[in-house]
Amino acid sequence: MTIMSRFWLFTTLLFLHVQPACNAQGLNHTFLIGYAASMNKARINFDIDSVSVVSEVRKMSFRATQANISDSSGNLLMASNGCWIANNLGDTMFNGANLNPNSFTADWCEPSSGLPLPHGNLIVPFPGDSNRYVLFHQTGNYNAGLNSTELYFSLIDMTLDSGKGGVYQKNTIILQDTLSWGIAACKHANGRDWWITVLRDKSNLIYKILYTPNGVAIVDTQALGVPFAYGNATQPTFSPDGTKFAYTYGHSGSVPLHDIRLFQFDRCTGNFYDSTYMAFNDSSTGFGLAFSSNSKYLYFNTFKRIYQVDTDSSNIAASLQIVAINDTFYSPSPPFQTDFWMMYLAANGRIYISSGNSVVDLHFINYPDSGGLACDVHQHDLPLPCFSARGNVNHPNYYLGPVIGSVCDSLVHVGINEDKRHDFHFSISPNPVTDGYMKIIYMLPKNKSGVFAVFDINGLIIFKMHLPPWSTLQEIKIPNVGAGIYNASITSGEQRVNMKIALFE
Repeated sequence: MTIMSRFWLFTTLLFLHVQPACNAQGLNHTFLIGYAASMNKARINFDIDSVSVVSEVRKMSFRATQANISDSSGNLLMASNGCWIANNLGDTMFNGANLNPNSFTADWCEPSSGLPLPHGNLIVPFPGDSNRYVLFHQTGNYNAGLNSTELYFSLIDMTLDSGKGGVYQKNTIILQDTLSWGIAACKHANGRDWWITVLRDKSNLIYKILYTPNGVAIVDTQALGVPFAYGNATQPTFSPDGTKFAYTYGHSGSVPLHDIRLFQFDRCTGNFYDSTYMAFNDSSTGFGLAFSSNSKYLYFNTFKRIYQVDTDSSNIAASLQIVAINDTFYSPSPPFQTDFWMMYLAANGRIYISSGNSVVDLHFINYPDSGGLACDVHQHDLPLPCFSARGNVNHPNYYLGPVIGSVCDSLVHVGINEDKRHDFHFSISPNPVTDGYMKIIYMLPKNKSGVFAVFDINGLIIFKMHLPPWSTLQEIKIPNVGAGIYNASITSGEQRVNMKIALFE
């Protein structure tokens, strides 16, 4: 089969990879693909150990800027490409048009292609209100060398427009300055509020915004103590456990320079500390950056190479190594080469990597929690039923709980033992389990990952699956092992909780 015939066949197929019986759905379930209004589009749905790619007809297109959020069951609620907000039907949300008003936005939003900013927007649940959401967003400005000059927020109420949602406050300016492209978010130590960060251009200053049920509570700056960055476009990113933050900077020249800036982060105070700065020369520069799901490894790329560092090492700079060199594959044909562009840690624990060209394949890192070449980089190995260029989605860890024992873990939780609010517990329904299908609702201890396992009466494992710290619900199917009483457990670190389940055939 030729490359082109393969591509057109894929426009009508559904691709399932790895254990489709597991179904981990949640707020970060979906990645929308397709960069041109007149071309085919698709969505990628991520489950606990699987990924499905589905063709779809959709109005909204995406370049590098994408925010979306689903409900706890994985149903897409809304999405934004920096130009407008789409509701769950893909139509313009009530009052959701005309975001980021200026001429730069107008040029990129006609004909509806979407903004080109890496991590240019993100959506978070409104603190303490399950019906409302906050969209943080920015755009470029021709009068500021294409840098952003405002950080905005817009508010969405899902009870409006018959449950499809509506924008009731739009394009509200949080701050004005010359800003780098890229927004990052991390839960406050109380497990409810949000820290929002954006970098000031031509400096080493970072803005820190605390968003609470009362709105913007703090706008502060901190000097990060690293070299200045000029005209930077990056993917500023917090680690899944909220303890680390990183961004990159690169510029072209006779020998392109690329660097990584890594910091420890205090979710209580919002302060960054213990900076690590690593600069190196490469034959190209780049934008992509992502932490592994266990928060140990940091990945970043130039257009030609993927690098890894061990952020828990006593000598982080010495742990720097190349884990992949681009193989210059054309997708679907020359001159559309699958270089490395932007990175996305998905809900299945893999890191997906887009290309700067218009291509029909994504790269992915199969085992990001493993060091060195064991991380297993797969180049152009996830076929798409449409063209994608520079695609990415910005999902913070929505499930990060409070820092137990912190002075900032100060919220009142009526009727719940203080030591158990984010400690170990889980439930299974239905129980007894019929036909092997069950739903697990769980809370892992102090934001760590876990393993769910089912044992027979002899203590032999008949089923096991990884539980990520950014989800609290999994729907799974146990293999047919016969009716009876079995032991189920969740293990996280050195801690373990157990319960019995009955399986009916």
